[in-house]
Amino acid sequence: MGFEPPQRLVRTLGETYGDAAAAEWLGKLPELAGQVLDQASLDTERVMAPGGRSSLVVLVRRPDASPAALKIAPPFARPDLERDALAHWNGWGAVQLLDEAGEGALVLERLHPEVSLRSLPEAKALLEAAGTVRKLWVEPAAEHGFETVAERTGRQAAAMDRHRADAAAGELTAAALAAREELVAGPSESLLLHGNFRQGKVLGGDRAPWLAVGPEPLVGERAYDLARLVRDRVEDLVAASSGASAARRRVNKLADSLDLDRERLRGWTLFRAVESGTRALTAGRRQDAELLLEFASWL
Repeated sequence: MGFEPPQRLVRTLGETYGDAAAAEWLGKLPELAGQVLDQASLDTERVMAPGGRSSLVVLVRRPDASPAALKIAPPFARPDLERDALAHWNGWGAVQLLDEAGEGALVLERLHPEVSLRSLPEAKALLEAAGTVRKLWVEPAAEHGFETVAERTGRQAAAMDRHRADAAAGELTAAALAAREELVAGPSESLLLHGNFRQGKVLGGDRAPWLAVGPEPLVGERAYDLARLVRDRVEDLVAASSGASAARRRVNKLADSLDLDRERLRGWTLFRAVESGTRALTAGRRQDAELLLEFASWL
């Protein structure tokens, strides 16, 4: 199967896991994809572009001619955890796992990749997002292999610490790290979370109107999972004269609609926005960093 990996996949893998690891896996990807397609007897329709940020997504047909999507991810992106989460949800609020097609390769229910919640007006999108993510918050399996919110954010906090001295990000970084320390210090929920939930991760389906895709699953409190959704369409918020007040209203509205503590949602939203912003700074994406840090300053 000859193709060029989508540029978003190349860029994101390099930023997240390092250029050397990304280049090694991407070099093997055409041969790997061909092997997976042959072994699973799948017929290729097209590669999705821009596609995923940590995986190759190919629209395929199964041996019975039914439509599906093949997702191939590198082992360092932990596709086994996505598999386990999707199997546990078993189609409830999320895309259905149909089969495994080798290490790092999942055959998934075909959704409508061109139709996400971002295609809806903001108020409707947030309402549908809240209804979808609520379904995912279930008890994990007794002996699961998912990391906790404290573990994931602990690694992120260590990487953020270098930005304490930055002129642009230092004060916000200190505030975000302090917020995390307070949040993880007390008792917390232990529910299965999507881990990267936002409007673009909810696609239109046939079996259900909206289904979540692309989890980066972990176990913890619901407020952490909702925090990424709060800053959706951040570029629109920053461009609006009422952006700061709109962001704070969004925190309160989402917290109230899902019966969450407003301050815990605000704290996790601050931490996750600053974490993404400092990561963008490290990767040289200064415009993205400025948007995220301005948003964080409103909280």
